[in-house]
Amino acid sequence: MKTKIIALTALIAFPFAAFAGSDCGSCSSYDKASKKAKDSYKTMAKVDIVDTAAAAGSFNTLIAAVEAAGLAETLKGEGPFTVFAPTDEAFAALPAGTVESLLLPENKDKLISILTYHVVPAKVKANDVAAGEAPTVNGQTATIEIADGNVTIEGASVVKTDVLATNGVIHVIDEVILPAES
Repeated sequence: MKTKIIALTALIAFPFAAFAGSDCGSCSSYDKASKKAKDSYKTMAKVDIVDTAAAAGSFNTLIAAVEAAGLAETLKGEGPFTVFAPTDEAFAALPAGTVESLLLPENKDKLISILTYHVVPAKVKANDVAAGEAPTVNGQTATIEIADGNVTIEGASVVKTDVLATNGVIHVIDEVILPAES
């Protein structure tokens, strides 16, 4: 069993081995209003991923979706997790009615699939990220690309990195990423 865990850890860590050591290039595009939130992120490493995201104030839709999917307790658990967290603006950019539809009880499985596609089952800080395929909790891989200092995951730009929590890390993205239909 120990060999399987070591092999899984190596598989998870491999795609993240060579990301630039500082915040991504697109992070500089974060406006001054985000500075206050950025500064408050530094003090939030005393709580789990869900509470950290909730305290940030820009992930209300994500938190509502996590709760509707029944994933809050899991993401409050031991982890470690890396969450590529879409902002409220990212959810608002989806076609009208999409979020409301996903929050319906009959769409819970689809919501779980989408949300777990945003989660890597390891703590991966920005300086450990590399271009390649990243395994996600939903069982599919997500493609990470790095170009000109900018990082994307499935086309969504990483706009803030290393929001620390007690059970992992959050990287903020500007779009909701969708897994392939199964």
